[in-house]
Amino acid sequence: MTYIMVDIEADGPIPSDYSMICFGAVVVEPSLSKTFYGQLKPISERWIPEALAVSGFSRAQTLAFPEPIDTMQQFADWLTQHASKRPLFISDNNGFDWQFINWYFHHFLGHNPFGFSSTNLGSLYKGIMRDTFQNFKHLRQTKHTHHPVDDAKGNAEALLSLKAEYGLKIRL
Repeated sequence: MTYIMVDIEADGPIPSDYSMICFGAVVVEPSLSKTFYGQLKPISERWIPEALAVSGFSRAQTLAFPEPIDTMQQFADWLTQHASKRPLFISDNNGFDWQFINWYFHHFLGHNPFGFSSTNLGSLYKGIMRDTFQNFKHLRQTKHTHHPVDDAKGNAEALLSLKAEYGLKIRL
């Protein structure tokens, strides 16, 4: 099993009606050197300017991005190359990130290499702390920039910290 930290940026709240604009992934291991970055052309005419603004891209820029099927295939190939056995999806907000990655994989490739489950980093931290009001974000080292590779790296650093500092049992 290989933990893959994922972060996505979108131009709206749900897949299909809105579009995933870009995403990043990193293999959770001490070097954090295995990363993936993908941009995707919008799949819908609908978009929310405030949501898109978070990504730092304009609508015109996103319309020139690669076709989603190509980006998703590249990501699937990257997962095959860098994840031993089954990759495990984890993110800061898996309720949001997972829905887009899962929908795009199934819609464009017919399957999701991550299977049918995901893990929420925030919930994992709250459980370790035994306090639902706790937040893991102070464990990030990489600045949270809304570039999805930076954000995935920061979240992976937090997960590695949970292993090193709090004894979380995960296999890397």
